[in-house]
Amino acid sequence: MSVKECNHHKDEKKKIFRRIFWGIVIFLFIFLLTILIVWAILRPTKPTFILQDVTVYAFNATIPNFLTSNFQVTLSSRNPNNKIGVYYDRLDTYVVYRSQQITLRTAIPPSYQGHKEVDVWSPFVYGTNVPVAPYNFVGLSQDQSNGNVLVVVNIDGRVRWKVGTFISGRYHIYIRCPAYINFGVQSNGISEGNNAVKYQLVQQCTVSV
Repeated sequence: MSVKECNHHKDEKKKIFRRIFWGIVIFLFIFLLTILIVWAILRPTKPTFILQDVTVYAFNATIPNFLTSNFQVTLSSRNPNNKIGVYYDRLDTYVVYRSQQITLRTAIPPSYQGHKEVDVWSPFVYGTNVPVAPYNFVGLSQDQSNGNVLVVVNIDGRVRWKVGTFISGRYHIYIRCPAYINFGVQSNGISEGNNAVKYQLVQQCTVSV
């Protein structure tokens, strides 16, 4: 085989590899462009969450630097999308005081939320003799004396989006719902018996996805 024939075969192989490479690039470009166009047309919007009420069964700091609390929180979630469903694969609820978690995590059962649907959950979250930082304990004593305590109901989880038959990968979702609890004489809570007090809040939550 002559040198000219060898060079010819090498050129043919280069052309084939070049065609395969550009074919893959064009395919990926079209695929990603299609996803982008579909996503832009659908305009997905993250779910909205509202903290409807908090029932306080216990909130005691009788032991220095330890806190016992027991809450039932009612949360509603709405899917504002017309063509996108939401899979809630994992949702863990817990309560925070001054950036410190004061309850255990309570799992909300996995669920699917269709277009424009609203779901309501009422999990119990509690913590028994949870250690709190000394400065938080001092702040808590002051807040209780003032009759107004701010706690934050947090939800940490994973979601997936459903468009037709397509289901996306998992995304992290984080919800933060502030709740002002009034322990003063003019409390705005409703007695539920057994020392339980329900506070109607209807508080909009912040949602990060």
